[in-house]
This record gives sequence, C-alpha cells and structure tokens, in this order.
Amino acid sequence: MGEARPAGTAPSAHFVTGSTLRHVVVMGATGSVGLMAIFVVDLLSLLYIARLGDPTLTAAVGFATIVQIFAVSINIGMMIAVGALVSRALGRGDVGQARRLAASALVLSVAGSAAVTALLLPLLDPALRLIGAGPETVPAARTFLWIALPSTMLMAIGMGFSGVLRAIGDARRAMMVTLAGAAVTAVLDPVLIFGLGLGIEGAAITVVLARLAFAWVGYSGAVSVHNMVARPDAAAILADAGPILRVALPTVLTNLAPPVASAFLAHVMAGFGTATVAGNAVVDRVVPVAFGGLFALSGAVGPILGQNWGAGRFDRMRAALRDAALVTGLYVAVVWLALFLGRGPLTALFGLEGAGADLLGFFCLAGGAIWFFNGLLFLGNASFNNLGFPLAASALNWGRATLGTMPPALLGAHLAGPEGAMAGMGIGSALFGVMGLALAFRVVGVLERREAVAGLEADGRQTVERPVS
Repeated sequence: MGEARPAGTAPSAHFVTGSTLRHVVVMGATGSVGLMAIFVVDLLSLLYIARLGDPTLTAAVGFATIVQIFAVSINIGMMIAVGALVSRALGRGDVGQARRLAASALVLSVAGSAAVTALLLPLLDPALRLIGAGPETVPAARTFLWIALPSTMLMAIGMGFSGVLRAIGDARRAMMVTLAGAAVTAVLDPVLIFGLGLGIEGAAITVVLARLAFAWVGYSGAVSVHNMVARPDAAAILADAGPILRVALPTVLTNLAPPVASAFLAHVMAGFGTATVAGNAVVDRVVPVAFGGLFALSGAVGPILGQNWGAGRFDRMRAALRDAALVTGLYVAVVWLALFLGRGPLTALFGLEGAGADLLGFFCLAGGAIWFFNGLLFLGNASFNNLGFPLAASALNWGRATLGTMPPALLGAHLAGPEGAMAGMGIGSALFGVMGLALAFRVVGVLERREAVAGLEADGRQTVERPVS
C-alpha cells in the first residue's frame, strides 16, 4: 500500500477483503492524525491571537473562520466526489477511468474554488456583518480573509490529491498531506505572529504557506508515487464534468449546510456580547480538535463503501456501517470524558471569563452527546455521497441546519441564554443523526435489490436468446 506504481497498473481494491472493522479503524485513525494535527495547530493559532490580549481579535478570527468555511466547503465536496468516483472505478478494476476522473475533478475543483473566492472577496464586509460581526471586529476579520481566502485554491488541489490517495487506500500518504500543512502552521505561526510582530496578518500568511505545503505533498503522493492522476485534457474534462458534478454539486450543497448553521449560531451568540462571541470562537476551534476523528471516520468509510459497491459486496457494506457506528460511540465516550475533566484548565488556557467561560464549560459538559449524533449523521452522509444518493445527504444536512438548528437554538437562547442555544442545536442533531444512519442502511438494501433485479433481467435475456436445440 505505499509502493510506486507505473501508469496503467491498477491498485488493489483491498477494501473488498479482510476485516471491515480493521479497515474502518486504520483509515479513520490515519485520517484522524492528519486532520487533528491541522485542527490542533489551528487551535494554537487562535491561542496565540488570544495571547495578544484583545478579545476583539479573537472574535475576528472566529468570524473569519466561518466565512472561510463556505469556500472550503466547495473543496470538501469535490474531494468527496473524486474519492467516490475513483474508488468505484477501482472497485471495477478500471484504472484508466480512475486516473482520468481524478484529473478532471481536480481541474473542476480549482475552478470552483476560484469562482467562490472571486465572489466572496468583494462581499466580505456585508457577509461579516450578516453573521454578527460588529464594527470593531470587521476590519481585522477582513484583513485576515483578504490574505487567506485566495489560498483556498491551493487547498482545493491538496484536498483533491488527498481524496485520490484515500480512494486507493493509501491512508499513510493521505495522512501526510494534512500533516504537512499542520507542521508548517506549528512552526510559522509563533514566528510570524510574535517573532515578526505581524499579529493577525501573520496568522493569515501562515494559512497560505500551510496550504501550499498541503498541495505539494498531495501531488507527491498521488502523482509522483502512485501515478493516479492523468494529464488534464479539455475533452475529458467536458466529458467527465457531468458525472463529477452529479456527485459534487449535491455534496457541495450538503457541505454548505454546516457553515450556515454555524453562521446562524454565531449570529445568535453575537446578541449576548463580545465575551460570548469569543467563547463561541474557542468552541468552534475546540470542536475539530476534540471530534476531528468523526470527520476522518466519515471520510474513511466512503472509499470502503465505494470499493465494495463496485465489487457487489453488500454484506461488507453493512458490516462497515455497523463497525463505523461502533467506533463513533467509543471515540465520543473517550473524548467526552476528557472534555469533562479538562474544562477548567481549557477555560483558563484561553483566558475566558464571564459568559465566554460559561459557554465553553457548558460545551465540555454537553458536547459529547451533541457530537455523537453528529457523527452518526456524518456516516449517513458519507454513505449517500459514495453510493449515488447525494441529494439525500443534502436534504438531511440542510434539514439539520434549518429545522434542526434555527428554531431550537432561538427557543433555547430565549429560555436559557447562550447555553440554551447550544443545547437546542444539540436536540436537532440527535433527531437527524439517528435518521441519517437508519437511511444509510436502507440505501444499501435498495442497491442490493437493484442489482438482484438487474441480474434476473440479464439471466432472462440470456434464456430468451439461447438457441433452441
């Protein structure tokens, strides 16, 4: 699983054999290491900004992150699309199609990222005000975004290569892609923020350089080592655009829902003052560090499902979903205990006081329950995106972002302040999480019945066409 392959040699679709639990754990664990490394250094970056002693800057980075998520969602959608299509092609043994689809998807991903960046940059001020940024935080957030936002095109390249590596099962090199960006951030953030005195501008410059490393290491693994990305061809891109966008557009739509929910929650929190906004910004950075394994797990299960669908192994698809749900529960239990025990030191570390400290403390007490159900929804979405039902993922994610977030968050805020808003959002997560996993198993059954019907029809045609002796 790591050796270089000459062009035209099909990588082994090894997810169709062996223990599904082992595949889930290995892919999820390696993905977690890479993702959580990025999330940890992002948290450190926010900590460095917080150490500057100005809560306005901490809040500004929080608002800037929300805006960036909209652009990053395009990249995530394209990464999921390339992983789904490449893994499916490899499951059928068609390496040529897999390489061509990878190239086409990468080009489309960069184009989409460039378009979103060009749209957002002129609208930064109204966008920041819309999600609750006040006049004191808008200038700092705007400065950060003008530097960092264009680098989402580099991130599109890196995430596309990472999706290719996961599709072929090279979990180690996919992990190294994200570790490279994390390493650059860990080294340069304190140098630029404090050493050169660049403050929030230094944090934004580090984001750009980290994404450059992200793209370079991804290229080295997917192209130089595995040769799994063909040379882009205009005719192929046009031919592949339809199949790619049929997966990518609903997936992008799905991934735009969480930032909408986060933006709405940030708007609600802004009504309770700057201290609450700063506390919510810390929660937003703690969440990926604490529960980054759930993001990685949903990314891990997709290629496993895709390869087994291509091979017609529906029993293994069900087993992979069951194993992933089990790992989700065990992971959340461990993280929840750690948050419970560490809520005091964590609050002190970021210098939060008053309402901000109360909000972070409540998250440490209740976040585990909320994110267990979010994890189940992630598994459902990964199944829908990789098995040809991306609109189901869009419907569930937007359902959670609207019906599952807005009314309960507003009601909770009215009854119990910022903590009530967070609790209300958690109730919506529970409903949609259970629904998502249940529907994922149903999708596997639908696909199995379709294949059985297709097989019977093929047998019937052969019987009719067979000459009578």
